[in-house]
Amino acid sequence: MKIIIEIGGQRYVTDKARGINLAIPLQFDGPQPSFFDAPPSSATTLAAGGFIGDTRHGGSCNVRTLHLTPHCNGTHTESVAHVTHDGLPPASSRTSLHGATLISISAERRTGEQMITARQLENALAKFGDGQMRAALIVRTLPNDKAKLTRRYADGTPWFEPAAMGLCAGIGVEHLLTDLPSLDPTHDAGKLAAHYAFWGLLPGERRSARATRPHCTVTEMIYVPDEAADGYYLLDLQLPPFMSDAAPSRPIIYPLEAA
Repeated sequence: MKIIIEIGGQRYVTDKARGINLAIPLQFDGPQPSFFDAPPSSATTLAAGGFIGDTRHGGSCNVRTLHLTPHCNGTHTESVAHVTHDGLPPASSRTSLHGATLISISAERRTGEQMITARQLENALAKFGDGQMRAALIVRTLPNDKAKLTRRYADGTPWFEPAAMGLCAGIGVEHLLTDLPSLDPTHDAGKLAAHYAFWGLLPGERRSARATRPHCTVTEMIYVPDEAADGYYLLDLQLPPFMSDAAPSRPIIYPLEAA
């Protein structure tokens, strides 16, 4: 199925069969990624009265109760409600489709820390001048080994300097996707400076009404396979209607070519 879409006056074409899933499969009974020392996600069988939700044990069907922390157990999308007392849930947007640019960056080491800087983002984006394709920005960090699918993230994980998020805000990035577990360092005394900069909040502000970009989202812990080349894509950011600050998500990208 061919898809023809117009973004900023430019027509692009893609094929539904070329979709690339960026969500990490979450194995509730197997290896999985984790962050911030959170317990692994798990699944238990529902037992109610004489009913057992497991066909292997005589049940008529399988019914499992899932236990997970979206921020720590895999691919997830968060809204400004992540750092404020209120705010809309991630799935509040009217559309899941966005023009997107995928870039790849090696973290820069500064004083023993690894970070993605504003200068790096600017340099990577200089190759892709179509500002209409920056509603969503997908940042793949290098090296891109498959250990990201099951990595237990701890101190020393790369993060974004706040100025990089200020740059994203300045060029109109509304949806940021990254394979890192967080925009900020694992332990930063609760500052979350990059998150605040992305949503246009003053440090420590807890009212979403004070955000200059309350509609924007951050998606973390994705995995971008090597087959996806840097460039322009149509992003389908699929989200369940969880009334929460974060929810598991399934971003799918479709490579775009000028029509």
